[in-house]
Amino acid sequence: MAIWFNKQLQLSDLADMGKATMSEHLGIEWGALGENSISARMPVDHRTVQPYGLLHGGASCVLAETLGSVGAALVVDPDKFQCVGLEINANHVRSARAGFVTGVASPLHIGASTQVWEIKIHDEREKLICISRLTVAVIPKKIRS
Repeated sequence: MAIWFNKQLQLSDLADMGKATMSEHLGIEWGALGENSISARMPVDHRTVQPYGLLHGGASCVLAETLGSVGAALVVDPDKFQCVGLEINANHVRSARAGFVTGVASPLHIGASTQVWEIKIHDEREKLICISRLTVAVIPKKIRS
């Protein structure tokens, strides 16, 4: 059974998410929506590399935080709650110089006030580039009258 709040959720529902944000600027594209995972890919190009031509660790963190935050938000009732990042860590285990990297996020913990997501980023050869963990706070939305 899917973990998503909206049980009819489709990948196409995410099409407009990220418009005019850092993820759009970096070229992040949604990939797949599983029963308990979400994926996206990001190009390794002039927007995402550091001066040595390698994928920038910060870009990997952006991909990881995007996936974990969106995954967390899709688990809660969006009319009542929002999810915001508390902490992210990332181990950069291999470099990438070109092509795309793909991140897959899945929850380690889904609680009432916090969630913890694991994000694994691989290159096109399926080599692990980065493994990250994101903790988010689940906070009530303020009702505006």
